[in-house]
Amino acid sequence: MAKATKKQALGRGLSALLSDPSNDIKSAQDKNADKVVGNIVELELDAIEVNPFQPRTQFNEESLRELASSIKELGVIQPITVRKIAFNKYQLVSGERRYRASKLIGLKSVPAYIRIANDQESLEMALVENIQRQDLDPIEIALSYQRLIDEIKLTQEQMSERVGKKRSTIANYLRLLKLDPIIQTGMRDGFISMGHGRAIINIEDHVAQLEIYEKILTNKLSVRETEKIVKNYRENKEISAPKEVETPKYIKKGVKEISEYFGHKVDVKLGKNGSGKITIPFHSEEDFNRIKKLVQRAK
Repeated sequence: MAKATKKQALGRGLSALLSDPSNDIKSAQDKNADKVVGNIVELELDAIEVNPFQPRTQFNEESLRELASSIKELGVIQPITVRKIAFNKYQLVSGERRYRASKLIGLKSVPAYIRIANDQESLEMALVENIQRQDLDPIEIALSYQRLIDEIKLTQEQMSERVGKKRSTIANYLRLLKLDPIIQTGMRDGFISMGHGRAIINIEDHVAQLEIYEKILTNKLSVRETEKIVKNYRENKEISAPKEVETPKYIKKGVKEISEYFGHKVDVKLGKNGSGKITIPFHSEEDFNRIKKLVQRAK
């Protein structure tokens, strides 16, 4: 506990140093720069502006509210990162979700690491940090890679070293940008997976791409089924969805009974050889545990 108090006191001391016009730090060589740069400082939210180079454009409102609730309960556990752009004025490099969530619950200040970087360095830091996130959609990642190529002039080999990804992985993401914009949007919205996109990209004609995309959505095609359609188109220039297997009466009756038992409409996917799989949806941890008890009871 004493350690945490000392850390907070240090943050307040640095905040006072930064608010003194006579100690305006503009570069790593300035007086007292070593006391500020790379340290955690408690910064007022009003002194921070969002990063115009932020590669992320979509923020899930529900996810933000959940983060805000966590911050309200536990505080900002991981400091945001900012760069100093003027006296008592900072710009986000990373941590925009934490910044937004903190504003949402009315916090006046947040812990922050201070960096001194130019525009290009700030863009590179934001892009590289963004790529490391787990909750980005494939198109956001691809766009971040493309910006590193276009604006930072990095090669795929250099990017591989910066972000710790194989060059082939980076190339696969970049290829997604050759998809029709409608399909890219569908991937960002979660209607299709990256696997679907990687299959479709083997067709250059955007009209044909969109036809296959429509069939994926209409017939709820798997990645493997999509790959078969793409192969058939490349060989025969024809687009045809796999023939649907007629659902036997025993399955139709069974699905109804299973759905009533679990309180959810279950989904049955039938294979050509008579095998298949049953999917039972759930909407929360509580709902999952309820279903688990029903399964255990049925044993």
